[in-house]
Amino acid sequence: MICYSFWTKLSSGINAEYGVKNWNAAKDEFSLLLTENPLSEFVELPPHCADSLWYSNIICGVIRGALEMIQMEVKCWFIGDTLRGSDSTEIRVKFVKILEDSLPAGED
Repeated sequence: MICYSFWTKLSSGINAEYGVKNWNAAKDEFSLLLTENPLSEFVELPPHCADSLWYSNIICGVIRGALEMIQMEVKCWFIGDTLRGSDSTEIRVKFVKILEDSLPAGED
């Protein structure tokens, strides 16, 4: 639930009404379901890109980067997107590990 709380504070203009769903048995992986995605409102994917381009992939980068700032390494990828005909945008997030604090080389 830390991820969900952090995400809702982080996101402005993105509605995660469906929220966090589909936890795995180990409770280290879940789906984030977005009902609205402002990055896809005025976009149409060309037919030749529909199978390979995840237009809103920057959201995965934001999630990974934000969680890395609080010392959590995660993997993040798209399962479905409204641009590809899904009812909602689904992003899968998997916890990898807690990161250790470390100083850059040469600093004590």
